[in-house]
Amino acid sequence: MKRKIISLVLAAMMLTGILTGCGNKESASDSDVEYIKGKGSLIVGITDFAPMDYKDDNGKWIGFDADLARLVGEDLGVEVQFVEIDWDNKILELDNKSIDVVWNGMTLTDEVASAMACTKPYLNNAQTVVVKADKASEYKTVDDVKGLKFAVEAGSAGEAAAEENGFEYTAITSQADTLMEVEAGTSDASIIDSLMAGAMVGEGTSYDDLKNTVNLTSEEYVVGCRKGSDLAAYIDDEIKKYTDDGTIKTIAEEYGVQEALVK
Repeated sequence: MKRKIISLVLAAMMLTGILTGCGNKESASDSDVEYIKGKGSLIVGITDFAPMDYKDDNGKWIGFDADLARLVGEDLGVEVQFVEIDWDNKILELDNKSIDVVWNGMTLTDEVASAMACTKPYLNNAQTVVVKADKASEYKTVDDVKGLKFAVEAGSAGEAAAEENGFEYTAITSQADTLMEVEAGTSDASIIDSLMAGAMVGEGTSYDDLKNTVNLTSEEYVVGCRKGSDLAAYIDDEIKKYTDDGTIKTIAEEYGVQEALVK
């Protein structure tokens, strides 16, 4: 009987050890940071959005967000891969682990806050109306633009602003495409991020015949990670480090967004 009791005790101890080991594995696997390190890559979900994420003449993704993401990837010791996504599906892409992070001048909204683990805001922004430059003087207030037909990016803060103001609009794939719509005359106006307008609209840009006029909102940019992810806190620490040593200011000045940095 004594030998049987000892055997039962030993068996129970072994079972406890196995369960404890499984618990540790599950705890480790719950860490997005460790998951990313383990697979050796940080997959960044983006759209073509200057000055945040866009391609240079050699086809390399550059921009304020792109450069910042690469620095974080270096500190994680992993390769950074940029994947263009349908902005309307960004939450699904995160949850499916098709991407690890949404880092693309993403406006903090109630939907984003409830569906993602978000970093602290790092850039200020606004939704602004873009029209043909020769018509810009006609549109100085929200009331002035209410009769226009807008192009907006599906699932964006621009679409939310259009809905909030009761504007007539068509939702399309990207902010860049909304500018093409206005230039072609198929839409009267578009609603895009003011930081994008600063880089892509007006004299000396690709759309020198367009101009932004009325700001509809005041917003902040955040980086989005999977709900419950520890990656958001990791990126917060990284951004603080780059802020303290001046790196983030240098990158911001390169892309002309230094005035938008959250102080």
